[in-house]
Formats: sequence, C-alpha cells, structure tokens
Amino acid sequence: MRDDGPSAGALCEETASENPAADRRRDGFLPLESYAAIGDGRTVALVGIDGSIDWMCVPNLDTPPLFDRLLDEKRGGCFVLAPDEPFTATRRYREDSNVLETEYTTMSGRVRLVEALNSSSAGRLPWVELARRVEGVAGHVRLRFHLRFGTRADSICPFIQTNSNATTFHAGEVMGLLRVSEGVELEEEADDGVRGTLTVAAGGRELVAILAGENEPLVVEPVETIDARLDTTHDEWCEWSRGIRYDGMYRPLVLRSALALKLLLYSPTGAIVAAATNSLPEGIGGSKNYDYRYAWVRDASYTIKAFMRIGAMSEAKAALSWLIKRLDEHGPKVCYRLDGRLLDEMREIDLPGYRNSRPVHSGNQAAGQLQLGVYGDILETAARFVAAGHVLDPNSARVLAETADLCAEQWRQKDAGIWELEELEHYTMSKISAWQALARAVELADGGHIPATCRPRWERARDRIFAWIEENCWSEALQAYTMYPGTEKLDASLALAVRFGFDGRDRLEKTIRAIDAKLRRGELHYRYNGVERDEGCFIACSFWVIEALALLGHDREAQGRFEALAKVLDHGKGAGTLPEMMDPRTHAFLGNMPQGLTHLALIQAAATLSGHAV
Repeated sequence: MRDDGPSAGALCEETASENPAADRRRDGFLPLESYAAIGDGRTVALVGIDGSIDWMCVPNLDTPPLFDRLLDEKRGGCFVLAPDEPFTATRRYREDSNVLETEYTTMSGRVRLVEALNSSSAGRLPWVELARRVEGVAGHVRLRFHLRFGTRADSICPFIQTNSNATTFHAGEVMGLLRVSEGVELEEEADDGVRGTLTVAAGGRELVAILAGENEPLVVEPVETIDARLDTTHDEWCEWSRGIRYDGMYRPLVLRSALALKLLLYSPTGAIVAAATNSLPEGIGGSKNYDYRYAWVRDASYTIKAFMRIGAMSEAKAALSWLIKRLDEHGPKVCYRLDGRLLDEMREIDLPGYRNSRPVHSGNQAAGQLQLGVYGDILETAARFVAAGHVLDPNSARVLAETADLCAEQWRQKDAGIWELEELEHYTMSKISAWQALARAVELADGGHIPATCRPRWERARDRIFAWIEENCWSEALQAYTMYPGTEKLDASLALAVRFGFDGRDRLEKTIRAIDAKLRRGELHYRYNGVERDEGCFIACSFWVIEALALLGHDREAQGRFEALAKVLDHGKGAGTLPEMMDPRTHAFLGNMPQGLTHLALIQAAATLSGHAV
C-alpha cells in the first residue's frame, strides 16, 4: 500500500484556539469549519466544537429540522453540552468510524465527549437516538446542557407533556424523550427547553441522550442500553470500513470521505442526498442559499461511481436501483425527494439565515429544469456498473434504452447546465454529457446489456454531437472549450470531460490550462467566470482538474496539487466534514455540508492517482 501524502490526521482533527471555544462564534454563529457530522443512515446532525448541535432533522434528512440554530442563532433549536467554565477543545472521529470524540480541557480537569446517532447490531434503529457520553479523563469538570426547542420560524409551538411513564417533548409532529444517567441533575423542564448540569471526575462517565420520532410511539430505553449502543455503533462503522477495498494513496483521506458519503445515503430507500443542510450561503450575506437535502441524479450518479471504485458495492447497487426506478416512474428529472416523490415548489422560510444570509428556502428550483447532463450521468453509471462485472435486469435495461432515446431527441435543446442556471444556453458541458450518454448507450447495446433497437440512431447522434461541439464550442482565441458558444467564459466542470473519455486530448489539455489560468485562486477554483463577486471557490472543481491532469499523464504535478489542496482543506479541520465551497482568501467554509460532490471528487482524484480503474 502506498500512502506518501498527508498523514492519517489530516482533515480528521480540529484544535480550538487558546480562547474559549464558545468565543469562536462570530455574529453569534460558529464558523462552518467548526462543525462535524454524525449520522445514522436516516438523518445527520452537525456538532459544533463548542458542544452545540445546531442542525438535525427528525426523522429524515429532508424533513423539518428539530435543531436549526444554524439558520436562527437567537431562537433556533439546539442541544448544547459543554463545560461550565472557559475551555479549549480538540476533536476527531474514532478511527474507521463516524463516532465523534471531543476533548474539553478546563482549569479543573479534562473530559471526553463521545457522541453518535446510534445504530444497533441489526442496523438502523426505528427511531432517532442521539447519544452523548461524557467520560472523565483528568481532574473533574462541571458541564451544563441546554436542550432548546425551536419554533421553525414560528410555525409550531413546542411543549412538554408528562404521563405515568415519561416526560416527552413535542415539536410539531415530532415527539422525543430526554434520557439521562443518574449523575445528571435536571434544573428546568419547560415548554421551550430543558436545562441541567453534570459533574464528571477522572474515570467517571455520564450520559445525556435524545430518542425521537415522527407520529409514532417511542420505546423508553434504559440509559445503560443507549450507552452500550454507542460502542456498538462504533463497532458497526468499523465493520463497514473494513469492507472498503482501497489500498491506494491517501487511504486515510479516502476512507474519511467514504464515511462522509455513507452518511448521505438514505438507507430506507437507497437515495443519496446532495448535502445534509439547507440554505448555508455560498457567499456570506448573499442570496445563493439553497436546499440540498434531496437526491440529485448527478450527485447520486457520481457517488455511485465513487462507491464502486472503492468496493462499496451494496451502497452502489442500492443507489443505482433507486435511480433507475425514479427514471421509470417519473422520467429523467434533475432531483427527487428521498422517498422518490417529486419535489414541491420552492418556498421561502422566514428565518434570518446563517450569518444573516437570506433567503432561507425549502425545496429547490432545479427540480423542474431541463439538464442534459442527467442522461450522461445515468448511462455512464450503468456502464461503470456493467464494466465492473455486474448485471442489469431487463426492466432496468429497458429504462436505460428509453433514456438514450430521449437524449437523442433532446440534445439540440438549450438547458440549465450542470450549474442549474436560470439562463438557458447550449452549455458545452451539457452537450459533452449528451455525447457521453449516447457513447455509453452504444457500448451497452454492443455488449448485449440493453436493447439495441435504436443503436444506429444513438451512434449517429453521438457523432453529430461531437461535430457540433468541435464546430461551435472551441475558441481559437482562448485555446479552450468555452462555457457555451459565443462567450469567452470558461467552465471548470469541463475538466470532467477527460474522465468521460471525450475525444480530443490536445484540446482538453489546453482547456485545463486555460481553466487554471482564469479560474484558479491558489489551490482552489471558481466554477466559471463572473461568480467571484458572490460565492466562494467550488472545491470539487479543483479535484476534477487534478484528476484530469493525472489522466492526461501529468501524475507528478497532479499529486503535488492534491497534497497542496488537502492542506488547504485542513485549514478549517472540520474533523473531515467538507463543504461545497471555500473562500479562497480566508479558507473559510461556505455552502451546504457535508457536501457529497466534494467528498466523492476527493475519492475519485485519489483513486486515479493510485491507478485504480476509472
């Protein structure tokens, strides 16, 4: 095994400054790089280094949040557990696991906070179980906790209710239980929240946990059972990690990103969510704030290929089956809800937003767009599945053939492009994706994997698209493929054309160099010209460029740039939880997180550098 790049700790640990971690909040908000993600295959929680869980939807990733302090610092729901005196903090994930450990050091002692969204040895639990165990390391430390119920922009009115078995809290259709160990003292139980304290000495341990569900009965689990499940959860994550078949370069980074992608796979259906959060801004104070808690065909397809590349075949198969069923049911849409339904219309929610970045949205405008890239994404994914030695069923084969027919029919149309823009154009990347779709359809038909009835049409359309791109999308002046015909804008997503196998090595190489010249800032890249004013650099683009350089034969250059980019990403050290974008000057995190495209792009670049099959 080769691993001559960043150490196992890179991207996997954060150290708070000498000032108390609570003082790291700016304008009341923690920097996004100060969050780490935990999850259970159904939902994801974002945990701040100051001990505040500021985002978690219950029971599912795309249902309304129980904790939303991330978007409403003053009134949003949160679950704070932290020392009751100034402290510094370090954190990391347990090795090969999504169980998070944070060590708090105070003048009086040191404690370790171990937390996870629990699972069992039989898999995901039928309720959400958030467990937070405090272990004494040295001296003694007094901690406070505050469970604050949000009102979802004043659309609900939380309350608590007591019966002969338990006290429950209610937030809309969510009902929950707070479970604590004997050493935890409850100081206040009110409709707007619960407060308490606990003191832990060296060798001691206490537990604070939440069990929650939506419109369903809850089991009042013993505290000892919840505590034991924390360790079971770690064991299950380690078992999953042992199944990852990757022995190439940068394995610690690849495995950490694989674990992040696993958090984004919605286990009840196999859907893959683009990111776990909603409306985190691409530029602080700007309006590019979108809801990413849905399954995009593009993101899911790329994730499936990343999973296949590292041997996570169960996840790849589940996600591919889900995608093909949605295509059969609804046709080739851009994105779907996690249960397979189409998205409702996008609406605005009256919340202040992260660091006052408005608007906050529910839903996504991309749902109704035409994006030709959908065709290339799904047919490329099917082709990779078959190339790995697997078999398509007759119904899936039919759906894929029909998808190729639609592509051959629609490729001449303007669309919204990979970046889901309001301006419809003949985006070069969209045409390359259509070429990719029909090239893969021809290959699948030749291999006997899908019906070949329309193969001659696919082949002719594929060649017409290539000729159209060469004639209309190449700029002699810029020596590059442009974003669309007639513009001087460049598009960093065109780096993907190298992996797609698009013909014309010389022109692709020149395009990559032009992208570097115009869109690169340090080790990062903007998506396309003109976005510098209102958003950060799109991290996946930089990994796409690195992978393209490696595929074009520039291995040493690509390796050096991968390692330099890894150091940049380590700046925030969100314990390995990566966002969509970064500010190229400050390296502050921007956009929704954990972002699937970022993590899968890291995996693909590392695997390409290691010589793993594309």
